[in-house]
Amino acid sequence: MTAFAHLATTLKDDRAFQIRTGPPAPFTPQIAALVDMLTYARLTTLQAVADMTPEELDTVPPGLGNSCGMLLAHLAAVHRIYHALSFEGHDPYDTGAFAPHRAALDLGEAARTQFCGHDLAWYEADLRETMALTLAGLAGRDDEWLTQPVPADPSLNHHWAWFHVMEDEVSHRGQMRLIRRLLRGEAQ
Repeated sequence: MTAFAHLATTLKDDRAFQIRTGPPAPFTPQIAALVDMLTYARLTTLQAVADMTPEELDTVPPGLGNSCGMLLAHLAAVHRIYHALSFEGHDPYDTGAFAPHRAALDLGEAARTQFCGHDLAWYEADLRETMALTLAGLAGRDDEWLTQPVPADPSLNHHWAWFHVMEDEVSHRGQMRLIRRLLRGEAQ
């Protein structure tokens, strides 16, 4: 990820708390701002699950439907599906290539079974891989591309699609924070 070395890698980086529309390359101004937002969302998600054990990552608290591990896998699956929709121009959901990620995208009982027994490093590696694909895809686009319809669903434009990816992550990050508090008996 050397082409993206200017992006924050932890919340301790001053750069984590800035949204810029300027250099450095390879991003155009609006894409640079979007990338900064996606990066910040990811860093705060990782902060929300920092040092969780595999048992904690697997636990679905009473009254809730998801574990933190399921939600982390879901975030990676969302990046994968929007990568295909935006950068490849097709919906991969029913393809064999996407089959391993379907449970993560859909959540539910299949995800409860599939995403169990992994440590945090396993989820972090998957999230790094999908973010690298997203950044590489965005690096090859310009601000005009953001306004264009998503070929696989012309009711969306690319800017909305990637905003939605970020919005989904922020929403699920809130769920992860709640789950962590419940599991550790922490006060709000």
